[in-house]
Amino acid sequence: MLHIGILREEKIPHDTRVALSPEQCKELIQSGRANITIQPSDERCFSNEAYMGAGVNISDNLSACDFLMGVKEIPVSFLKENTTYFIFSHTIKEQAHNRPLLQAMLQKNNRLVDYEVLVNEKNQRLIAFGRFAGKVGAHNALYTYGKRTGKFNLPRMKDLTDYAEALEIYQQTTFPKMKIVLTGTGRVAGGSVKVLDDMGIRRVSPESFLNEEFDTAVYTQLSSKHYVKRKDGKPFETAEFYAFPSDFESAFAPFAAVSDIFINGIYWDNDAPAFFTVAEMCKKTFKIEVIADITCDIAPQSSIPSTIRASTILAPVYGFDPFLGKESAPYQLNNIDVMAIDNLPNELPRDASVAFGEQFINSVLPEIEKGWDSTVIARATICENGQLTPYFEYLQDYVNQLV
Repeated sequence: MLHIGILREEKIPHDTRVALSPEQCKELIQSGRANITIQPSDERCFSNEAYMGAGVNISDNLSACDFLMGVKEIPVSFLKENTTYFIFSHTIKEQAHNRPLLQAMLQKNNRLVDYEVLVNEKNQRLIAFGRFAGKVGAHNALYTYGKRTGKFNLPRMKDLTDYAEALEIYQQTTFPKMKIVLTGTGRVAGGSVKVLDDMGIRRVSPESFLNEEFDTAVYTQLSSKHYVKRKDGKPFETAEFYAFPSDFESAFAPFAAVSDIFINGIYWDNDAPAFFTVAEMCKKTFKIEVIADITCDIAPQSSIPSTIRASTILAPVYGFDPFLGKESAPYQLNNIDVMAIDNLPNELPRDASVAFGEQFINSVLPEIEKGWDSTVIARATICENGQLTPYFEYLQDYVNQLV
């Protein structure tokens, strides 16, 4: 029988999500699939007492566990040796701020399995918080616009018990005339669509969005064929864009000229074009007032140049002055407001944790039960035995760089 260890989230600010809920732990224990030990935490969205009541062992000692599960990156000082970790490491795109984490994983002879690359044979993600990031991101986009304009008020999602409470608030809120452009077609964007629909905001086609005037709030959803084009003028092919993103340039300008709010929910490749430049943000034709960057890649390697840092749940919005290219106070008339929280699902921690645990139990745990040579697990293993695995050898230069 497997022995699963659940980590306390040590990254500051603390994340309150958890990989398995008390009820899910109880299900695994009673079914005989796993023993579970969880580190105590006063920050977690489910109490220590709830886990104890579910039959989970509460202890800081996880040495008997077969593998350890967390959510966010683990501060290097908390890493153990010769241990298997399941986390979101945020290293596969060579993120400089997490280079020490991967270096330490290698030095300590650990196996690192990254949730982000757990995929099936069709290369579809098996587990993610993306839908909840999209839901909270869309909510925060409208929250920010309401604060900026004073035309309506929304509470923060973090202050609500769950999404059901948000639904009640949407039904009582009248949204003004505005145009919202949403990019992406995956889980993140799907979560945003859910919120916009639940708000009663009308969905229109990209063509209507560009060419028509509306008396109510509307939104449109863009796939890559709408916001990029080939540099050589040839017809757009989705497969070519994903295979050779550097051959394309942005076609987003017409949408920037008619939108009040931009919600960015794409997965961005470092070689793909940005939606716009800082210089283009200074033009009178650039009408966007609020950018909710759920993607949250940090400039200069980003799809949005005004995402100069991540914001936080406690301070969700900062201003960006395109004329100076610098951060400013939020809600200033001539600047653009940026919402770029990098742990958005943590504003709906209970809902997000339960959904994540369901995905883990249904899609990932069966692969672990097959053994570490499972193809699904192997493809998501960044390093083991002090070496990068063949799937991630491209990270060697990244690892070799000094901090």
